[in-house]
Amino acid sequence: MRAAVFHDAGDVRLEHVPDPTPAAGEVVVRVLRSGMCGTDLGEWTKGPRTFPVRTPHPVTGHHGPMIPGHELVGEVVETVPGSGWETGRLVASGAGVSCGTCDRCREGRTNLCRRYYTLGLNTHGGMAELVSVPMSTLRPVPDGLGLDAAGLAQPMAVGLHAARRAGVRPGDTVVLIGAGAIGTFVLAGLRDLVDCDVVVVDFAGRRLERAARTGATTTVAAGDDGDAAVAEAVGPGGADVVIEASGALGMVGRAQAMVRPGGRILQVGLPSGPQEIDLHALVMREVTLETTLAHVCGDDLSPAMEILARTGLATELLDSVRPLSDLAGQLDRMASGGLDGKVLFDPTMEPEIDTRSSDT
Repeated sequence: MRAAVFHDAGDVRLEHVPDPTPAAGEVVVRVLRSGMCGTDLGEWTKGPRTFPVRTPHPVTGHHGPMIPGHELVGEVVETVPGSGWETGRLVASGAGVSCGTCDRCREGRTNLCRRYYTLGLNTHGGMAELVSVPMSTLRPVPDGLGLDAAGLAQPMAVGLHAARRAGVRPGDTVVLIGAGAIGTFVLAGLRDLVDCDVVVVDFAGRRLERAARTGATTTVAAGDDGDAAVAEAVGPGGADVVIEASGALGMVGRAQAMVRPGGRILQVGLPSGPQEIDLHALVMREVTLETTLAHVCGDDLSPAMEILARTGLATELLDSVRPLSDLAGQLDRMASGGLDGKVLFDPTMEPEIDTRSSDT
């Protein structure tokens, strides 16, 4: 089959590789859409060391060239009797694989499983014509949900999980810092969960315009007057909840200045380096600082697709659908800041093939 194979920083090649052989509990999926995100960008720019995921696969020990892709939707083409998954079924994968038996899994926090691994990061993922997928990560694509919208299911689930973690209550005032893709998914999750006012902060331009169309109560352009505009929007007491979804350095401190005493800060974005936190101010104002990671497949993936089916979010966020041969170019585009939305890849498009073969 054809697959994009990640070898090292800046080195992704389109190659012929063996078809996958499913292990126990897995089915083979023909990939129809596969997305890329900031985690893939970190691997592309700095190599497999920017996120605590490129450890050897806990079962196979795989730790070599990897087929990326952890945002995937496709068609079941190979299964086993009694699996419950018939061939031809359209499915989305949550990509994060949990054991189901450890203490974190028993608590329902499968994203923190002690044996957690991720397709496309610890083992081969969806930037290929075929992928072997653990059945536990699969959910059916609802009738009427198009492939392009379904291709956003996994990041939408991440946004929904973050919205749950924020602990927003009806009537709260929320400040959401960052209106990129993940911020937009968080906004959609908030709008689905609770009736609240959401003030979205980002630089003036397309992102803020999109936020206004997708549920922001108020938008504020970041800049010299940004903090004053936020204070005016939320009132003198401060926001009940501040969600930091940009990952930009220094934004945690800005969030502290925006939240009310007794309020909550949720860190969603992954900063590129250490950040200073004024713990004295947090303690004296009894502010709760929370974080969020990935999603809980059993709780978030199907509801994420329901949100996508009910809204026009895919139309707002989808930049384009490309062949696998364009993966490196689109990662470069993301690295340069030239991408505001989501790019999906269709492995059925005819790509150029690297004449070198791979034994991955």
